[in-house]
This record gives sequence, structure tokens and C-alpha cells, in this order.
Amino acid sequence: MRRGGLLLAIGLLAASAGAASTHPIRTRPAAARPPVLVELFTAQGCGSCSKANAYVGDLAGQKGVLPLTFAVDYWDYLGWKDTFAKPEFADRQRAYDKRFGVAEVFTPQVVVDGRTQTAAVKPDKVDELVKAARRTAIEPPQMRLRGDFVAIGPGRRRPEGGAGVWLIRYDPREQDVVVKDGDNRGHKVVERNVVAQLVRLGAWRGRPTRLRLPTAPQDGLKTLVLVQGDNGGKILGVLTAP
Repeated sequence: MRRGGLLLAIGLLAASAGAASTHPIRTRPAAARPPVLVELFTAQGCGSCSKANAYVGDLAGQKGVLPLTFAVDYWDYLGWKDTFAKPEFADRQRAYDKRFGVAEVFTPQVVVDGRTQTAAVKPDKVDELVKAARRTAIEPPQMRLRGDFVAIGPGRRRPEGGAGVWLIRYDPREQDVVVKDGDNRGHKVVERNVVAQLVRLGAWRGRPTRLRLPTAPQDGLKTLVLVQGDNGGKILGVLTAP
């Protein structure tokens, strides 16, 4: 190549580089990893649940972890009716156990991010699942609360088997209940982040959708919205109200 041609080629390369720096390629920013959701299924009438309640309550102090306490009603026959239990909480646990292949529901049980489960009487095992969940990459859809509505954006991929949008409202305070009958008669049960409302708002098929939130059943509750695979599927997105 002649000297003049070489100088021309260098000039064109420099101009191309300058144009690239002036008009950078825009990429979609990576969404932040949602908090690890730790669901405890427990009951005030469960004799082995007290330590699990305390342990899961302690998780509330960990950054990036969100524990929730779901009180189930199938121990009520022992003589004490759980003051926080609702049938839909036990239904949620049954959906999980069916997917995990667990033969029968039990307490205390922990489900982490809808992906793994273990008996909550084993704190070391729960720790392992939480640590593994922290390392698991999740690509959540964009989620935003606006007044009485939640907006869910498109996903990078369409959820296999379908997915739903769930509203959860829970009480962040530590609550003490003195059990007056059954296996825990005379004992005080301490629970935290007790779920008071669980509602499936609608379906999410990987496309933008907007859904209305129902009224809270009481004051002082925190609001949480989940995008989750149907039939006890994996947690795909978590949105907490500010």
C-alpha cells in the first residue's frame, strides 16, 4: 500500500472509532437480584415449631433475605385453633409438596425461592439452601407499584407451564401468642413476618400486564408482589413496597 493510501485508511479507522464513542451501543440494564424468599409453614399447635419460628425470624435481619411465616390450619384438631391460619396457606404448601414429591404436608417446613425445600428443624440445611439461592441467577421481569395497581413488564423468556402474579401482605412485627390448649398448652409462641393475606391477582404470560390490588385486611401490613410459576413453581420476581 502506498503511503497516501495508508494514511487514508488510518484516518477512516480513527473516524469510525470516534463515531462509535459518540453513539455507544445501548444495552438493557441487568435487573437486581430479588431478595431470597424463605417461606416457613408452621402452626401454633406444632410442638416442634418454636425453634424454627425463632430461626426464621432471625433471618429477617439478613440483607437480601425475606422470610415469611405461613400459619397452617391442619393442626387445629389437636385442640387449639391457630389464630393466624388460613386454608389458602395450607393449599399453597400442598402445591409445593406435590411438585417436590413430598408425600404429606408437615411442619415446620421451609421453601426457598419456590425452588428447594427442607424440614425447618435443620437450621444448617436451611442456611445451605439460602446460600445456594443467593448464588442462583434470576432474570426477573420489571415490576412497579403505582397506587392500587401493579405493573409487570415483559420477561426475557416466556414462563414454561404458565405463571401467576401473587399479592402477599404480612405483619413485620414480632407477635406473641399464648397457646391455651393442645400440645403447646401454656407455652408462648413467637412469630414474625406473619402472612395475613394471600391473593392470586392474575396470570403473567411473559407480556406486560397491569393488575389491581385488593384492599388490605388491616393496618400496619407490608405489601409484597410475586411473579411465580403456576402450581407451586419457582419464584420469578419479587417486588416489595417502599
